Amino acid sequence: MWFDEIFSVHAAEHPWNSILWFVSLDLIHPPLFYVLLKVWIGFGGESVFWLRLFPVIFSVIAIFPFLSVCRELKLGRWTQVVALFLLAINGSLIKYAQEVRMYSLLMCLSLFSIWLFARYFVKGKSFLPLVIVNVLMVYTHYFGWFVVLSEVLLIVWFQRIKWRRIIVMFGIVFAAFLPWAITVLLAARSGSGLEQNIGWMSRPGIRQVVTFVLNIIEPFYFQTSSAEPVSILSVTIPILLVIVIAAVLYLVNSQKLCVEERRHVYFLLLFIKLPVIITFLASWILPYSMWGTRHLIIVFAPFCIYAAMMLTSRGVKWLPAAAVGLVVLFMGYGLVVRAGKKTPQNSWCAWEGIAASAVEHESQPIFATEDLIAYHIWFAGRKAEDQPPIWRLTGIDGVVEDKAYFLPRGQEIVGLKELTDLNYPKFWLAYRAKTFSESEPPIRNLLVAGYRIRETRLTTAAGENAITVLLEK
Repeated sequence: MWFDEIFSVHAAEHPWNSILWFVSLDLIHPPLFYVLLKVWIGFGGESVFWLRLFPVIFSVIAIFPFLSVCRELKLGRWTQVVALFLLAINGSLIKYAQEVRMYSLLMCLSLFSIWLFARYFVKGKSFLPLVIVNVLMVYTHYFGWFVVLSEVLLIVWFQRIKWRRIIVMFGIVFAAFLPWAITVLLAARSGSGLEQNIGWMSRPGIRQVVTFVLNIIEPFYFQTSSAEPVSILSVTIPILLVIVIAAVLYLVNSQKLCVEERRHVYFLLLFIKLPVIITFLASWILPYSMWGTRHLIIVFAPFCIYAAMMLTSRGVKWLPAAAVGLVVLFMGYGLVVRAGKKTPQNSWCAWEGIAASAVEHESQPIFATEDLIAYHIWFAGRKAEDQPPIWRLTGIDGVVEDKAYFLPRGQEIVGLKELTDLNYPKFWLAYRAKTFSESEPPIRNLLVAGYRIRETRLTTAAGENAITVLLEK
């Protein structure tokens, strides 16, 4: 598991009387996923299989509201099949379906929300279930509010006669969310700041927007680290062109559509465009960017339905067969390309084995040059009775740290030690680098400080090496 997944399990391991405060100190995620994960772990333990099964279940459950939305929009069987096909093979959704984070739960609840809202929009039914699901959704991820806002705007735009009830819905969800908002504000007063959480995120430019567009149509493939390409362009570009051409032809023939079908198109477009537009603008207006594919997972399913409507449109006789045939062809090619790609081992996957092996060989304190490394090593041995002290070594000039990762707030699981205060006669040093070199930091700094190398261990990962060195003075 990687850093964020470790945080999920770490949070879920907290007692019931402290889990909410621990999560609130992180500021950027509500607590529902962590609470449910705690219950899940209580039933089946913490094996990697059991943990990864948890988000998979939500992804499978999401199929029901997805098809229910299609039926509420009165889409044909062929369109529903194409939409489900696009959803099932999307690379990003495959990734988040097995990641021990809240994103599959967010997508599942957002689909239930859209389905129940469609029932309320079309038939005036399911108002109370809609309110309940929306409360659960905003307690899963803050981006759930974009779905709620889309629902409010759709009523104001198309069915103003229902505006009072939809405002009541919004008010109930807001009131239910208020206790958590107050808790987070109190946590922020303790010294927590958003800069550490999201200050590293890039503001969306052309590259980020194009990457998101490719992610939303990419079949099977997903980027596991920055060392990999963001997309397999030989697959995504042709698929994108087919969908764009189908959409243009659909719009050209839109005058032939009935009022109800046009309304369904607007219905989907608002759920797609509003979250993207708000996130884009907020990322430029606010002090820190909010842009990220994983946060915008709420638009993937509506886009799949919209794309399926475009691809199966009967405005042009030859369009459905040709468009769907081409998309399936290139997605099949994408499967072949993905199957031929070897999944690289990232450095964080290596630390558990490296640390355990090193300590078993010679139990000495472990010093890490990054929070990322220290947290992984601590997590791997957190239940061991003989785990040696783990320290975060600071004050080393020339060592580049990934600021996207930091130790959980309010915890003292890893100590901090300045290089100038280092007084251990022997210890393990853990760090990442493209190559091992005694003339480069951090090894150079420690050699200058009077230490000598006793042993070196390297594990090759994606674009770098995970390195542990036994040093002695």
